[in-house]
Amino acid sequence: MMRVSVFGSTGSIGESTFDLLRARPDIQTVALTGGRNVARLAQQARELRAELAVTAYDDCLDDLRAALAGSGTEVAAGTQALIDAASRPADWVMSAIVGAAGLEPGFRALAQGATLALANKESLVTAGPLLMSEAARHGARILPVDSEHSAVFQALVGEDMAAVERVIITASGGPFRTWSKSQLEGATLAQAQTHPNWSMGQRITIDSATLFNKALELIETREFFGLNPAQIEVLVHPQSTIHALVGFRDGALMAHLGVPDMRHAIGYALNWPERAALPVARLDLAAMGQLTFEAPDPARFPALRLAQQVMDLRGHAGAVFNAAKEVALDEFIAGRLRFLQMAELVDRTIDTLLTDSRLTAPVCALETVQQMDHLARVTARDIAARLA
Repeated sequence: MMRVSVFGSTGSIGESTFDLLRARPDIQTVALTGGRNVARLAQQARELRAELAVTAYDDCLDDLRAALAGSGTEVAAGTQALIDAASRPADWVMSAIVGAAGLEPGFRALAQGATLALANKESLVTAGPLLMSEAARHGARILPVDSEHSAVFQALVGEDMAAVERVIITASGGPFRTWSKSQLEGATLAQAQTHPNWSMGQRITIDSATLFNKALELIETREFFGLNPAQIEVLVHPQSTIHALVGFRDGALMAHLGVPDMRHAIGYALNWPERAALPVARLDLAAMGQLTFEAPDPARFPALRLAQQVMDLRGHAGAVFNAAKEVALDEFIAGRLRFLQMAELVDRTIDTLLTDSRLTAPVCALETVQQMDHLARVTARDIAARLA
């Protein structure tokens, strides 16, 4: 029986994973973790007969314990409990905690030799070389769960990486694809958290509106596939039907198409290297009629330019970029920054820390990544206070 843990089980990726797991009696659920939605976490734990349920918040422990009373599921709370849960032996671990908080649990899962299904973009963005070497050291495997990176991964099956000329990841363009820069100045929280194609959580939806989500994916593509930044492109594709394309030196392009449903990428990682039947809609190209494409506009969406800067700097620039982005998002949600000021905050944070020698130093230790993450957050909050 396959043993599985899901970190971030009550988020959008976690819910899609849960939907696949509950149809699999051959899978034993080891641990489920979530945030403040303890009622949903408890429902999932009962249905999957999980051995352990963990909430990230200490003040939610009593509610979780009450919700799971008599179920036989252990309960725990807090950051250390999340790390301990990741240390429990499992064959396959879904890493779907949003933000830098998902970094250490992912490392702990790799130390057990587990297959890590990686939906936590920040792990590769902040500590890509370290994460990949950790997997190699323990004989573990990392499989991509972002739809774009899963698409690239699938398109590369049986191919020689030396023959790859370029990789194109697609972006829907989000809710503001056609907005002018002056319109973006006044974009509201309600408008930014509504995505035209995907059903996702609040934070990732806003990141898609700014294209910061795509910026993270650019960096993630370089780290996962070992590509030169010049080989990675972004193409705006409003239908979200083509998730990525791989271009080869003979001029051919291999495209991965599918409906916008995360269960495909999750199911591929869950069943790899086999392909199993999945409960996802089949694509009807005739009914769709057409697929359209546009070049991204870096003037309106500067996150892509910042991602290029981060890839050029390397070192701990990814940790700084991600931490500043998370602070910027917090400030926008709280109403203290305007929409376009999020990119400005990230830009200023990177510029401020350019004089720190650690910024471009090789990523060799998780502790240094965490130190730079903390420094960037402090710096970004200071800059945010001045911008506000």
